[in-house]
Amino acid sequence: MVDIKTGSGTRRVVSAALLLTIVLFFLPALIVRGEPVYQRKDTDDLPGGESAPPFEQSPTASTAGARDRGRAVRLLTKEGYVAELTMADYLWGVAAAEMPASFEEEALKAQVCAARTYTVIRQNGGKHPGADICGDSTCCQAYIERSAAEARWGLNAGEYGEKIDRAVAETDGLGILYNGQPIQALFFSSAAGKTVDAAEVWGNSVAYLKSVDSPEGDEVPNYRTQVELGAEEVKSLTLAAYPGADLSGDPAAWFGEASRNDGGGVISIPLGGVTLTGGQVRALFSLRSASFTVAWNGAQFIFDVTGYGHGVGMSQYGANAMAKNGSSFQDILTWYYTGAQVGALW
Repeated sequence: MVDIKTGSGTRRVVSAALLLTIVLFFLPALIVRGEPVYQRKDTDDLPGGESAPPFEQSPTASTAGARDRGRAVRLLTKEGYVAELTMADYLWGVAAAEMPASFEEEALKAQVCAARTYTVIRQNGGKHPGADICGDSTCCQAYIERSAAEARWGLNAGEYGEKIDRAVAETDGLGILYNGQPIQALFFSSAAGKTVDAAEVWGNSVAYLKSVDSPEGDEVPNYRTQVELGAEEVKSLTLAAYPGADLSGDPAAWFGEASRNDGGGVISIPLGGVTLTGGQVRALFSLRSASFTVAWNGAQFIFDVTGYGHGVGMSQYGANAMAKNGSSFQDILTWYYTGAQVGALW
């Protein structure tokens, strides 16, 4: 017990009482309503000084990507071994490998959703024993390890890596559905004004893989390319694959008139009396797409080609053009996949 009659004791009691009064007086001001102080984000961290959204509207470090991190993917690597990854980490590597990280974030989100959906289809019936999917883009989807991607990006590694982190986390578990089921979410690099109906490429009609307008153009690197081949090379390549073709006589008469789709792509074209699809000619002569014209100049065949890829599904450069014009990733996906919806896969 303090002796309040002593000078020192009296001073201690008065000091304690004064401190208690100050605390009680300012206590209401110390109670912060809404977001706690330690959870605020300075507006200087946001582009253009925008106001930060309420904390609870953004995923926290412990919940971001929770659905994807709860699923595993068995990846057959290019080195031939099977690596088990979380879906989130796998999708990061696919997005980094398949789409330029400089693209708009909504385009990256669309890419992640397409890759996630494609992966689910592979997991439900893949072709690699012991693995769900491989890292070869000519077979399944491209994949790159984070360290390799960051080394490739150099000074942009931090910015690009965080963009893809957000694209994965903010689409957590989302995919593309048609009649409630995951679709074959095919994608390619760039289109020549329109995507291609799946029936033109593979002969089978798919309800959600129809031809639609695609807004990219000459801003795409190597959007227009040219391939020059001599008559003997064309003859050799053609007869090796199609021995029934007649490539005698004037080379100017070897190719017939092409049948074209609304976007100018080749549906079919006669070559030495054998009718080939645009995709077959593309593969035969290593063209970047089936949107081409061919002419004989007296010495060589000149193929003028527009775009890159098979042309079915989502155009990556088209997605980026849409995102630059304000489209969300949902807008992009439902545009390129006719009649499809964006929804949770799990």
